[in-house]
Parts: sequence; C-alpha cells; structure tokens
Amino acid sequence: MPSFSLRVATTFTVCLFTSPVATAEPARWTISLRLNNQPVEGTPLGAEADRVYLLSRDGRLLDFNASAAKDSRKASSTFRGYSAAEMRERLSKELGRSFEVTHTGHYLVAHPKGTKKDWAPRFEEMYRQFVHYFTIRGFAPKEPEFPLVAIVFSSEAEFQRYAAADGTPLGPGYLGYYSPRTNRVALFDQGSSESTANADTVIHEVTHQTAYNTGIHRRFASTPRWLAEGLGTMFEARGVWNSRSYPRRDDRLNRGRLSDFQQMAKSFKKGFIAEMIASDRLFEQNAPAAYCQAWAFSFYLAEKMPKKYCDYLALTARRPTFQDYTAAERMKDFTSVFGTELALTEAQFLKFVQELK
Repeated sequence: MPSFSLRVATTFTVCLFTSPVATAEPARWTISLRLNNQPVEGTPLGAEADRVYLLSRDGRLLDFNASAAKDSRKASSTFRGYSAAEMRERLSKELGRSFEVTHTGHYLVAHPKGTKKDWAPRFEEMYRQFVHYFTIRGFAPKEPEFPLVAIVFSSEAEFQRYAAADGTPLGPGYLGYYSPRTNRVALFDQGSSESTANADTVIHEVTHQTAYNTGIHRRFASTPRWLAEGLGTMFEARGVWNSRSYPRRDDRLNRGRLSDFQQMAKSFKKGFIAEMIASDRLFEQNAPAAYCQAWAFSFYLAEKMPKKYCDYLALTARRPTFQDYTAAERMKDFTSVFGTELALTEAQFLKFVQELK
C-alpha cells in the first residue's frame, strides 16, 4: 500500500495461488531435502507439473522446481513446526549480531540490540487484544501453529534491502508489511519508540499476521481483499485494538478512513458494494477509495451485525487453499450470510456512515 494513508504507509503482501494444485487437505508428514545446498524440512502442500509447494517447519511457504530438490526422504509420518527455542536460534543466525531476538509468548521479535522494551511487548499485547476482540464476539481464535516472527530494522535502507531479497520490492514511503508467504512481519524503526507511525505500523501488520495464524483468515486461500484490509484498518482505531481502555463506539472509529470515505462518497456509483464484494479490482484501480470503503463496510458489519460478520469470516476461512475465488462464489458466500438484498444493504450502510461523527 503506497503512502496515501493518512497515518501509516503499510503494505499487505497477499499470497494467492491460482494453479490447479491439490485442493484436499494434504497428509501432515515431514520430508527432508536439500534445496540450494541448504537443508530443509517441511510438509508438502501440493504440486503442479514440476513445481512443489512445501510448508517448512519455520512456517514459510517454499515454491520450487522439483528438480532443484536433492536427497529428499520421508523424515517423519507427522509434522510440527520448530519450537520457539529452535526458531530463535535460526533467526539469530540468519540476521546476525546486530539483532536481539526476544520471545514474548506467541512472538519472536528480532530488534536492534538494546531496544527490547521498546518493541517486544507491543507485538504480544496486540496479539492478546486481537484474540480478546474476537473471543468476546463468540469467535474462538485457534493457537498459531508456528511462533510468530516480527523483524524490526534500525533503518529504512535495511528494511528495503530485506524486502527486496524477500521478493517484496517496495518503493519509498512503505513502513512495513506482512507476507503470508513467509508468515513474517517486517518494519523499521521510525526514530522514536513512542512514535505514532511505529505504533500504527505494528497494529496494522500484526492484525494481518494474527488473523492468518488464528483461523480468522486462512493462509494460501483467497481471502477477499476488502475483508482482510477492512479488518486491518478497523484495528487501527484504539477502541478496537484496546477496547478494555477505550470502550466507547467513538473510540472504535478510524477517523482517517471515515474522513476519506465521507469526502469520496459522492463519487461512488450505485452498486459499488456489490462490486467490492465480487472483485478486488478497485484496490488496483483506486487504492484510497478501496481502503476507505473496506474500512467503512467492515465497520458497519462488525457494529450492526457482529454475529453475521464473524460467521462470514468463518465461512471465507474455510475456503480451499490454492484456488481461485470467483466473483460468483464470492457473491454466493456473502449473500448466504447477509441476504440477497444488496441494494437495501448498501442504502442502510450509507445511512449508517452518514450518521457517524
């Protein structure tokens, strides 16, 4: 996401696969092999022609040509991720001596030396607030399969180099991103441990990461973009990510997104909600409009129909992995939960947003 955001410039790297790989849940067994002369352990997720998709024990998805794998063998009839201690050791080796790696319970936070108190507690607290938000709404998030990894770089240049090497080249103005492919959050320090940019970047990206690791969304399945970004932008408001301290509905308003929506509302054509439900196209054509629409509609559903909103999240999280999510399927799933009267839904939604102050 480019720097059009009023408060933070973040990017959400969506990893979608449209290849006809196996759609059934694969058997969970462990294969050991060498890839680029490096040892790898993981569980196969599927294959297409000579391509292999392997979920490694550190939670990353590896996509490689079958001929590149050497010395492959079945290592175990079961699969489990690395322990936090094993992951911590691997991260320390990967990132080098300029980083410390702090384990907070669910998170492994790699940060510049001497900044543990500035960074590590933020990620764990955001995780707990996210789980609390959904638990009190009757959606029981599951425990993550892997320790959650966040990397905080000391400079933008380091962050940009890492993103490029990670296969996520970014232009200037990006503060952080979450990649479902690597299952990591990466960001850089804005210069002050108390800066709003630091805090907002953590909130937005941890929301994506936690959603994809607790069953709210499903990694490697095609989550509607408006649904994923709507949730991420909802959590930017302090009354959502910290509802215990800020319980009023006014605190749950994302003022920046609301302002954007209200300024653009007159330009939205009739039927724009149906278009957003059926397609992610607007995110490529007009990202500012797409993000404010995603926030406003998600906020409306979460506030006015919280049970149905959670039911819809659960439905989309049951989508098969590595498959397209067609416009017809998206529309069918949405209307099965919220009803088929989309024109009425759009009118009620617009009235709701117009009354927000």
